[in-house]
Amino acid sequence: MTVTVPMGAPAQAWTVWSPCGPDCVAHAAGRTPALRALRRTAAFGRALVGAVARGERIAEPETLRSHAAGLLTALGIRLEVAGDPALGAPGPTGTLVVANHISWLDIVALLAVEPVVMLAKREVADWPVVGPLAERAGTVFIDRAGLRQLPGTVREISHLLRAGRSVVVFPQGVTWCAGTGGDFRRATFQAALDAGAPVRPVALEYLQHGAPSTVAAFVGEDDFGSSLRRVLRADGLTIRVRNHRPLLPVPGRDDRRTLAARAQARVCGTGPARHG
Repeated sequence: MTVTVPMGAPAQAWTVWSPCGPDCVAHAAGRTPALRALRRTAAFGRALVGAVARGERIAEPETLRSHAAGLLTALGIRLEVAGDPALGAPGPTGTLVVANHISWLDIVALLAVEPVVMLAKREVADWPVVGPLAERAGTVFIDRAGLRQLPGTVREISHLLRAGRSVVVFPQGVTWCAGTGGDFRRATFQAALDAGAPVRPVALEYLQHGAPSTVAAFVGEDDFGSSLRRVLRADGLTIRVRNHRPLLPVPGRDDRRTLAARAQARVCGTGPARHG
């Protein structure tokens, strides 16, 4: 794959941006009692210590899945999977799993469904809780400001897919409060085309007592501590992972542009990209 950068193009031309900020984030239900939040905090701390204590063994698929599910349970979060029960599709290759991006919890929820390789922005490695676990689990980190590294990243994803490993990417490139905004970036879809791998569109939804909620959104200038405190006080929080049918690239018809558009239509709906 060749990436051409116009001479003299300003850096902001390549910046992925979302209008979501603190004003987008709100509880959709009453806050859980303080005592319950304290219990969750203690349980989350124990679950995190247990995961870190596994060391390199955290990369073992069932160990990773178990600890990811344990972190959600400690936070009082229910995980609901709709559609196919697995992220990966049957076949000789791995699956390129493409999901909308709302929160740091997206990573934990997807790993609780199926241990897969994650593609994440470089900053995730520095996040408390998620960063060290993501790194030990074999996450591929990408520098969004380093466009020259993109072809190498695409080759690495393609290699993983050919080797039978499924890879999760967040093609919006940035978090949105409800996950339905922003156009899908096309570059990583080239990896599926190169490897002849299916693409699994996955829609993530956050609910409180069945009502859509932005309480878990990690957007704008939000910091991890503030986000975690909101989640600890969130009552009746559910993460719904909706696994759509895999898309099989059609030779001679699909390129990365059409494949990205087909995936976005499945994940975010067929209308134009929108805020929230």
